[in-house]
Formats: sequence, C-alpha cells, structure tokens
Amino acid sequence: MVIAVFTPLRLLASGTAWGEWGGEDIQSRLGFVPEGFQKFGDFWNHAVLKDYGIAGYDQTFWQQALGFLLSAFVGVLVIGLITFAIGRFVSKKRQAQS
Repeated sequence: MVIAVFTPLRLLASGTAWGEWGGEDIQSRLGFVPEGFQKFGDFWNHAVLKDYGIAGYDQTFWQQALGFLLSAFVGVLVIGLITFAIGRFVSKKRQAQS
C-alpha cells in the first residue's frame, strides 16, 4: 500500500514509463512491431481506468494524481481479493483431505 501512494510520482517524469509503449513507440525503438504485440496491442484499450485516470477528470496534475492513486488502490484490492480467494480454496481443500 505504501508503494501505491508514490504512483503519482510518475507524472513528474518525462517520456513514457518502462514497458508502457504503444505500437508507434515499439516501431521507433525496434524498427518493427512484434506479431504478438500487433495481435494483442488493442486489448488494453478497453481497460476500466484507461491511462490510469478517470475519463474527463484528468486535466490538472492533481486530477491525474487522483487517477493514479485510484488505479493503484484498485489494483491492490483486486490482487488482495484474488489472493484471499486462492487461500480460502487451498484451506478448504486441505481440510477436506484431513
């Protein structure tokens, strides 16, 4: 959770974050776009919090920072829920075996 608080710091950096390149960025860096990237490159266009923000609420630095924080906390929540569900499943399976 502490690291999630620092996610808006990315807004202070110039350029793109490592690994967040689009097709044009890949083309300019590598000279070609890998087949898998071409095939699945548009998959993330349907994200709930696209570009780590809230549509229409990303004009100022503080609005963008709020979007980054919200995205980080949603990510932590989703990972926590998945971890909890897997833990419950494994626990019930062990109880049934003993």
